[in-house]
Amino acid sequence: MLTQTRDTQVPSAAGQKKPMTMIQALRSAMDVMMERDDNVVVFGQDVGYFGGVFRVTEGLQAKYGKSRCFDAPINEGGIVGTAVGMGAYGLRPVAEIQFADYFYPAADQLISEAARLRFRSAGDFTAPITVRMPCGGGIYGGQTHSQSPEAFFTHVCGLRTVMPSNPYDAKGLLISSIECDDPVIFLEPKRLYNGPFDGHHDRPVVPWSKHPMGEVPEGYYNIPLEQAAIARPGKELTVVTYGTMVWVCRAAAEEAGIDAEIIDLRSLWPLDLDTVLESVRKTGRCAVVHEATKTSGFGAELTSLVQEHCFYHLEAPIERVAGWDTPYPHAQEWAYFPGPTRVAAAFKRAMEA
Repeated sequence: MLTQTRDTQVPSAAGQKKPMTMIQALRSAMDVMMERDDNVVVFGQDVGYFGGVFRVTEGLQAKYGKSRCFDAPINEGGIVGTAVGMGAYGLRPVAEIQFADYFYPAADQLISEAARLRFRSAGDFTAPITVRMPCGGGIYGGQTHSQSPEAFFTHVCGLRTVMPSNPYDAKGLLISSIECDDPVIFLEPKRLYNGPFDGHHDRPVVPWSKHPMGEVPEGYYNIPLEQAAIARPGKELTVVTYGTMVWVCRAAAEEAGIDAEIIDLRSLWPLDLDTVLESVRKTGRCAVVHEATKTSGFGAELTSLVQEHCFYHLEAPIERVAGWDTPYPHAQEWAYFPGPTRVAAAFKRAMEA
């Protein structure tokens, strides 16, 4: 069972819990916010009548009309640019980029406009936009539907970067993102849309309906954007990770017989560094795991921060597990994907050093 520590109490207004996939939880978050605030609008490629390529926005146009949930041309730069303008004039747009792999044409709008608007206007204007992007591999999407570009966003001052690992967090974090006055990049690991994935692709998929983290309140609640969670308490090794790798790391720790404390960052930037450092100072050992390419990946920043703040507490070199420095291969999906065998080997090296 995944256990998570939370400082946030779910208010009674959140109502009863019900089983939800991550898809349903994300849809519920948008539904709740569109009902609460007329300034919240949802748009992107095929998100209206069709309900999005993964059906995350299904039913929202029928409920709220074509002026609040609508389709956009296949033009990522136009989608994000329009969202920036909407935000500057008081709306709270939730824009979908159909796959994170396709955000690159919108890079200038995100970096030069959305991230800089508050600073360059001395606070007169903000860009309270949320840009949703399905990300990651494990679905045989090949090189153009499997990338994890989170490091691009964490490098940009003025952007917030969020990646949930389960339906409960997905809804609470998306609500907080929509309420935030800063632009938020909301990355959704698509391999987790319908159930937790431990990296064993040859085993049956466990649906969220059979997992406690799939129990989601139907109403409003939020989760702070700068708060990590302890996904698995432990005393021997600190594992810093996020997204799909939370589940892979859990499987790896159990299979290796290591009492690992797994930290689910949830918010990559701003980062809850205190939670990370407290754990490393307790265990004296650390491993950083992510699915994205290793070189210049976000794991490099995490490793540097742990080394900088915990040098005299470390009993062994920090281990880092990531995707290989190559385009995501379709034919060798599971050789690229950091599975539990490769992750467990890193855990053992950290314990034996």
